[in-house]
Amino acid sequence: MNPVGGTAGGTPDGAVADTGGTTADTTTADPGRTAVVIVNWNRADLTVRAARAVLAGGGADQVVVVDNGSSDDSAAVLRRELPGVTIVERTTNGGFAAGANAGIRHADADVVVLLNNDAVPAPGFVSALRQHLGRAGADVAAVTGRIVLAGRWARLPADAPADPDRRELRDHDGIRWTPSDGGDTRLNSTGVRVDRVGNGMDRDWLAPSDRAADVEVFGFSGGASALRRTALDDVGLLDESLFMYYEDTELAWRLRRRGWRVEHAADAVVEHDHSASSGVASDLFVFRNARNRLVVALWHAGWPTVLRAAARTGVRGLRGLVSPGTRREARLVLAAFADVAGHLPRHLVRRAHEAHRASVPRRSVDPGA
Repeated sequence: MNPVGGTAGGTPDGAVADTGGTTADTTTADPGRTAVVIVNWNRADLTVRAARAVLAGGGADQVVVVDNGSSDDSAAVLRRELPGVTIVERTTNGGFAAGANAGIRHADADVVVLLNNDAVPAPGFVSALRQHLGRAGADVAAVTGRIVLAGRWARLPADAPADPDRRELRDHDGIRWTPSDGGDTRLNSTGVRVDRVGNGMDRDWLAPSDRAADVEVFGFSGGASALRRTALDDVGLLDESLFMYYEDTELAWRLRRRGWRVEHAADAVVEHDHSASSGVASDLFVFRNARNRLVVALWHAGWPTVLRAAARTGVRGLRGLVSPGTRREARLVLAAFADVAGHLPRHLVRRAHEAHRASVPRRSVDPGA
């Protein structure tokens, strides 16, 4: 591809987007027909809520809902409750990547918006993404929205005792937060970045909801973002071998190594009930998160990051075996490490393949942006 520069951004009420000192071009072109893809697995109630919010908010030419091999009556519920929506039924659950890819393939659109089923878009969400892409440079492959955590959150004192019945989230500094009517609203994501040990993380995780965010960002969040079809035609769809977690980070790496860019649209807002569909303490999350972090680093990151990621995973697993309270998680982490090590030759072949396809040197990509 031949990159063409250009940035643009918007702001929600009470926030000012930091455009990094650039002036956005106010000329907006129609980026083309836009489809929204939502993946469902055994949570038709959440999916119906999300799809109805998209339809009410405007901007979408098509809404595609993929039932990802649900074991309940989801497909029937979706067909009954969402007339006019394209319903795609998969017979097996291939994970988020497979479900999203099925939706993308059924979408008759130039722009595909990915939306988590446990997210509720604000009015104008899809239109804001479209308008941002219309103002952006031709090399902008994806626009990631502003994801706000549902509810209100208060900071827990450092010495607060653990409570298994209390819901908690930790920010990037290790500070604990819990739902509280007296708290305030917090951010889930303004895009995705990768740290020096290979962790893919939400930028601005648990920051105040009115924090300004740079327009430029390394990667998009698969939970609320728009992707150009031309960019997907260039690099391919989400990697289904990852099944779940890190699939958006992996695709962002491929895009960036081919010269595409990702931007954040501050006025494309959704409210997200964090992990309402899968849960962050589940065996699935622990294993897949640990495995996929290593795999994506092996495929795309520099060798120092790969080595740090491997060392961190191994140490985490071994240390966790010491305490009965962390033993289950430790065994899952070590199982993830063993899975990656057992397929190392295959991952090295994939690394070589990605390096061959890339048109931008790895050192020119800042995954921490």
